[in-house]
Amino acid sequence: SLLTPAAKLPGTDGRKMSKSYGNTIMMADPEPVVRQKLKTMVTDPARVRRSDPGNPDVCPVGDLHKIFSSKETMAKVNEGCRSAGIGCIECKGWAADSLLLLLSPMQERRRKFEENPKLAWDILEAGSERARKVSGETMKDVRASMGMSLEYEAPGK
Repeated sequence: SLLTPAAKLPGTDGRKMSKSYGNTIMMADPEPVVRQKLKTMVTDPARVRRSDPGNPDVCPVGDLHKIFSSKETMAKVNEGCRSAGIGCIECKGWAADSLLLLLSPMQERRRKFEENPKLAWDILEAGSERARKVSGETMKDVRASMGMSLEYEAPGK
């Protein structure tokens, strides 16, 4: 069974999203870049004109909606696309809105760490210290169960 509503995350060219294909929307892309990439994204090949009904189930933008959009937006996309009530440009705009709603908090957190790298080092150091304490106790138990000791006794004592 699928873990996500779509089998794969579609890239801007309709193939699977991959850096090697150059069809990615990066998590760090600013809003104008995300919107521009989505504007150029391929859509349902059977929908040639605005008046042609589309099928979001075969459209890469529809896959993005399945993953990132709310049920309400998805319902508008399904109805509007299938009835030719909306055009692909409007649909892509809604996809961008949904994607940016998810990306914005992550980008803000990332920005804080970029502006102050010491925050990341402090987190790593604190985690390392906690791990050292836990692993030290675990290793002490392991050595005791195996009859091993780190204490050295000189011969003849």
